Amino acid sequence: MPWALGTALFFIIWWILLFAILPFGIRSQHEAKDIVPGSEPGAPIVHGLKRKLIINTVLAAILWGVADWAYITYYLQP
Repeated sequence: MPWALGTALFFIIWWILLFAILPFGIRSQHEAKDIVPGSEPGAPIVHGLKRKLIINTVLAAILWGVADWAYITYYLQP
C-alpha cells in the first residue's frame, strides 16, 4: 500500500472509531446526582479521554493492519 494511501486510510479509520468509542463509559452529573452549580447537568463527571484515545489508536492500528493485509493479498484493490 502506498504511504499516502496508508496514512489517509489510518486517519479515516481513527476518526470513525473515535466517534464510535467516545460515548462509552460516560456518566453525566445528572445520573450521578452530583450536579455542580452553574454547569450543564448532562456534562460528564469523568470523560476518560486519554484512555479512550489510547484504545482508539490500538483498535485503529489493528483495523489498518487488516486493511493493509487485504490490500497486499489482493482482497482489496482500488
